[in-house]
Amino acid sequence: MSELPPSNRATVKRQPRRGVYDRATIDAILDQGLICHVGFSVDGETFVIPTIHVRVGDKVYLHGSRASRMMQALADGAQACLAVTIVDGLVLARSAFHHSMNYRSVVLFGKASIVEDDADKVAVLRALTEHLIPGRWADVRGPSEQELRQTMVLAIPIQEASAKLRTGPPKDDDVDYSLPFWAGVIPLRLAAAEAICDPKLRPDIEPPSYAVEYPGPR
Repeated sequence: MSELPPSNRATVKRQPRRGVYDRATIDAILDQGLICHVGFSVDGETFVIPTIHVRVGDKVYLHGSRASRMMQALADGAQACLAVTIVDGLVLARSAFHHSMNYRSVVLFGKASIVEDDADKVAVLRALTEHLIPGRWADVRGPSEQELRQTMVLAIPIQEASAKLRTGPPKDDDVDYSLPFWAGVIPLRLAAAEAICDPKLRPDIEPPSYAVEYPGPR
């Protein structure tokens, strides 16, 4: 898959050796992340909002209420900065200074466009649902016309983005390697706990397989 030519603002400047610009890496991180943070400015005020996203092809999609300040601002042409981060481990060094994390992250810049066609909106909402819980769309009522009218769907092209990754053990100063302190990595992963049924659930309905053994994002 192609490599994105890094723009000045998408170029990794701190620890540049950790920067990655190929689409395969960027797409994989976007696809595994369950949540993103979107930065934007309105009337000189800067906001960062956590929200759900999904990548379909060469675009990242967001959805929300038409009354949402974020959705309105992006629809009106505000520049967006979207970030996804996956933490893979805590890196414990011998010195406090060199403690770190192993992580994979993506930062994406761009302007959003509105998805107007109802069929296209439904397709995005389906992709979003399947991204979070694979297999779920077949088990739910689809959006009504009124719900579609109340929902805005935005697309941000993947044209200006970079990934940044850290892997491996701690990196201590040479003089500290002889210190009598444990050092290493504590791996972290997202894990689902036992599903909790809705108290109003009909008694004859059993939890589906994806609720019993959540497969993670698709």
